[in-house]
Amino acid sequence: MEYITDSIEPTTTAGKILCCQCGVLIEPNALNMCNGCMQSQIDITEFIPKQGQLQMCNKCIRYLQPPNTWISAQLESRELLTVCLKRIKGLNKEVRLVDAGFIWTEPHSKRIKVKLTVQKEVAQGAILQQTFIVEFTIFNQICDDCQRVEAKDYWKALVQVRQRTSHKKTFFYLEQLLLKHNAHADASNIKQVHGGLDFYFAEQNSGRKLVDFLTCVVPCRFETSKRLISHDIHSNIYNYKYTTLIEIVPVCKDDIVCLSKKQSKHLGNIGPICICSRVTQNIYLIDPQTLKVEPISSSEFWRSPFSSICDSKHLVEYIVCDVNVLDSTSKPHVYGKESQKHALAEVFVMKSSEIGVIDKQYTTISHLGHILHPGDTVMGFDLQNSNVSDPSLNDFDLDTLPDVILVKKIYADKSLRNRRRQWKLKHLDVEDAASVNSTIERDYNEFLEDLEEDPVLRQNVNVYRDEKKIQEPGNNIGDSTEEDTPRIDLNEMLADMTMEEPDKMDS
Repeated sequence: MEYITDSIEPTTTAGKILCCQCGVLIEPNALNMCNGCMQSQIDITEFIPKQGQLQMCNKCIRYLQPPNTWISAQLESRELLTVCLKRIKGLNKEVRLVDAGFIWTEPHSKRIKVKLTVQKEVAQGAILQQTFIVEFTIFNQICDDCQRVEAKDYWKALVQVRQRTSHKKTFFYLEQLLLKHNAHADASNIKQVHGGLDFYFAEQNSGRKLVDFLTCVVPCRFETSKRLISHDIHSNIYNYKYTTLIEIVPVCKDDIVCLSKKQSKHLGNIGPICICSRVTQNIYLIDPQTLKVEPISSSEFWRSPFSSICDSKHLVEYIVCDVNVLDSTSKPHVYGKESQKHALAEVFVMKSSEIGVIDKQYTTISHLGHILHPGDTVMGFDLQNSNVSDPSLNDFDLDTLPDVILVKKIYADKSLRNRRRQWKLKHLDVEDAASVNSTIERDYNEFLEDLEEDPVLRQNVNVYRDEKKIQEPGNNIGDSTEEDTPRIDLNEMLADMTMEEPDKMDS
């Protein structure tokens, strides 16, 4: 007979006990209590505050994370949950966090409720889990950055934009570029000064962004300087204020320039009398005698600068008597790029002020042959009877230069065009901009006319519908007395959305 002892294992059965509080049969534990009695008798969240406070800046919608960090967060976002959990004391020391989430509250109630689930070992081998709610009250507190913006006297970077011209048409165009691309968003203040604008920034990087933007949209050059404000000798920290001067080229659209012999030869024998047809990143010159077009970059201009001999303010009004469009055999041969938008023509004109007095007729070659007709009004420059002091002009024989240079056509009465204009533009909130005189108003009206006449120019401008002008009787597009007057169609206009307070609309 054999006895098998190794294959037989002893079996043990765990005994059960009664709960010391309610008498329910449970498995033995360190406290000899059931789960329900544990939760009713022991509170593992008694050392955790159930209410808290949050500081929010209502200007930039950021929340304070002590000691001095402001975090941008939306309602019920991960960033806001992080800020709330860091404001709860004893969360990671007393208990272990298992789950956290938001409970929906009204956005305007200034209350945020966070639902937390925590665990804690109350005895050896006994882990208790509880869920509770912490309510936060939001208090408004303006942050340091917004305080500096509201004060409007604190700045660390200053960008000065200047142009040496007698009108402000370039700044009107530059204003629309800033609004379209929102390049002025970081500016704490914008001031209008003599000859340009000043942009103030709280950070140096914000000023650099504006400088980079302006160098990409207009031909200019800049210089940067800095001034020491304070110095900490212990930590070797310097506090500077940075100033950047941006100088835009002193040539604008419809300006007449005279190139030197060296510049004319370098540009492919263009000119020497040219008209500035457009200003973008480059300066585009057109020769009214040959239709030759040449772009001049910013670096090329500052390497050999030139100035305008006549701007839009010194143009004279002429009446077109006759127009003879030149055919391909009569036009001079052009080496290089030739404008396809214009047509070369022989134009006979008379000064409006001399009609009935002298009746002298002038003959000139113009690039406006595609739009001029007998009886039209055109603006030009009387080079023969003008006193121009330009060193480049003295190098040429005046007999070889044209007597009259036609620049632009006048389509209709300015007041009539202003009344029938069904669109408007937005403007920057500029300090000291209330001093608007008749000269600035005239420059602004000429800029609006340029937008209507040049479709390429208004591609970079947001044009908004003027509902008041559209609803006025007799102000429809089809009611215009001048059929060839350029206008902006309604499909090119944007809806009037005035949701940003810093930007103003035309009244």
